[in-house]
Amino acid sequence: MFQKLIHFSITHKLVIGILTLVLIAWGGYSLSRLPFDSTPDITNNQVQVITTAPSLGAQEVEQYITTPVEMALANIPKII
Repeated sequence: MFQKLIHFSITHKLVIGILTLVLIAWGGYSLSRLPFDSTPDITNNQVQVITTAPSLGAQEVEQYITTPVEMALANIPKII
């Protein structure tokens, strides 16, 4: 079977050349129609919260205020 395919390719070089050009043109057309959303968005969403509490220390502000607020805001959908 492969010998027949090779023999056909050698004897019909013009047909093989035209089919090759058609295949290249088809691939170029498909590449131009490829959507840009084909790769996922790999950026992570970040929320920055600045809080002040004069009566608390830095670690307590982080533990009791900032971290819970950041966690609650991080799950809001469609925030850019």
